[in-house]
Amino acid sequence: MGKAKAKAKQVKGRMKETAGKTMNDRGIQAEGRGERMAGKTQEAAEKAAERMNKPSGL
Repeated sequence: MGKAKAKAKQVKGRMKETAGKTMNDRGIQAEGRGERMAGKTQEAAEKAAERMNKPSGL
């Protein structure tokens, strides 16, 4: 999954989290928080993979 998709997942999660707060629905709020965290994890994994694929300069 690309960084753009990871960011999109974070945005979608943030929107669900906000909607849950607005509607006072803790289930949707928790679902959004989970999606946002999954997006952050995916983004970190992408960054780590990029670092592993870069030449070390030696």
